[in-house]
Amino acid sequence: MIDDGTGGESTDRKGVVDMTESGSAVAAYDARADEYTDQLGSMDAVAEPDRHLVERWAGAITGTIIDAGSGPGHWAAHLAALGHEVTGLEPSARFVALARERFPAVEFERGSFQNLRPGSAAGILAWYSLIHLDPVELPGVLAGIHAALAHRGSLLIGFFEGPVREPFAHAIAPAWFWPHAEMTAVLESAGFSVVEVHQRQDPGARTHGAIWAERSEREA
Repeated sequence: MIDDGTGGESTDRKGVVDMTESGSAVAAYDARADEYTDQLGSMDAVAEPDRHLVERWAGAITGTIIDAGSGPGHWAAHLAALGHEVTGLEPSARFVALARERFPAVEFERGSFQNLRPGSAAGILAWYSLIHLDPVELPGVLAGIHAALAHRGSLLIGFFEGPVREPFAHAIAPAWFWPHAEMTAVLESAGFSVVEVHQRQDPGARTHGAIWAERSEREA
């Protein structure tokens, strides 16, 4: 059984150390994609506060939303069902195949953050798809996200929050805790203005963090 550390209701969708298609963590997710999808790949497995936050964030966006690290595809499909224009971007070939099979009306592409095209999105959802990045890699990935967003585009990230930035043994691949103040600082350095910061501690689960940010006028 996959233990995502959230106490039963999954906030962790997935993310990878190497978000390229050949990365070792992508291979690890490929190997467990069916199990992951069975256990965590539906909106029934999502905590209500997270669903409400993502829906509210998406409701403020006019234009294309990219679900970056879309995993089994349930978030992209949910937002598409609400009337949003959504594309799922996912480096795991098996996750892409499962998402296309389960949600044929939604577009899913195999790719990573490195495949984001400049100015291609009004909003980017990175829901637990940054958690496995080494901290030295995160600024560069955020700079790419910044470039991919249109003027005043919006980013929503989910992550594991902790009092100090440190790695931990995630069920699939090593991941990182981030204090929200440090994550906010990295986002601002990448050219984002933080709109909202959220934190939640569920019984028996790792602390959940979320940050809603906008592409600021200042270039990263």
